[in-house]
Amino acid sequence: MSLRLLGSLLLALALGWSAAARAQNIDISHISLEASDDGYTLDADFLIELNPRLEDAINNGLPLYFQVEFELTRKRWYWFDAHPASRQLMLRLSYHALTRQYRISSGALYQSFSTLPEALRVLSRVRSWPVLERAEVDAGTDYEAALRMRLDVTQLPKPFQVSALTSREWNLASDWRRWPFRIKAPVTEKAPQ
Repeated sequence: MSLRLLGSLLLALALGWSAAARAQNIDISHISLEASDDGYTLDADFLIELNPRLEDAINNGLPLYFQVEFELTRKRWYWFDAHPASRQLMLRLSYHALTRQYRISSGALYQSFSTLPEALRVLSRVRSWPVLERAEVDAGTDYEAALRMRLDVTQLPKPFQVSALTSREWNLASDWRRWPFRIKAPVTEKAPQ
């Protein structure tokens, strides 16, 4: 095999993997970061579109793990950016043939659905997820918040992980959505004199 042919094959393979890495079947339609008693909670809506291969996999009993990732960074001119907070939420989508129900679970909590579209509708909504504690952030400081959701192929059985490396059909992820975020100083009222 000539060196030129080998170089062409490696380039084609690299381009194929980078195209697979850019595959996007999850979009973020809404994000809200709200103050709570203990810190800040996040609400987000995603648009998830499973391709036929992933639908077949789930209907044949293969659980899919979706990871929601939140990061908070603070820009620094004198050193690397600070990362005061990073959170991950793992959601598992599975199908149980015996009960003919789809199940979404997070830790020990789960919810069952009779159809895949119903399960995907609930999977696409993250509500009241605690992502920041008040002690992790400083009032009056500018931060950059970032959010994404992706199919975690590392949770798949080993034969599927190998297939996921070379197939675009297994690469399901949103782009990082970034937005500026400023922690407001708490409002204090003066006592009447």
